[in-house]
Amino acid sequence: MIILYLALLVAGVIAFILSYVAQFRLASLMRQRYPQHWKIIAEPETGKASGLRTWARMQHAMRSPAMAVLDDSAINRWLRVWRYSPWFGWIGWLAALGMRLLLH
Repeated sequence: MIILYLALLVAGVIAFILSYVAQFRLASLMRQRYPQHWKIIAEPETGKASGLRTWARMQHAMRSPAMAVLDDSAINRWLRVWRYSPWFGWIGWLAALGMRLLLH
């Protein structure tokens, strides 16, 4: 039982880390393959560009259907990883919590 508990916790951590990595991989793919689209994300219309503003604009772009229109299989795959891995992370952590509550 302890092995299953630890496996669920580790799987949850890995899923959360994977969602974080997916954001950086998506940004990298956008910079390499679609520099004109990346320019729209990275350079704000007004004000000074900053890391936080770029991150917020990237979050908005990832939530919009605009990225799927590019019809790039690698980008779509990383979008799916970014979208679904937090769900798997929470499921793993909540399942581990449920095991802990039921066994104690």
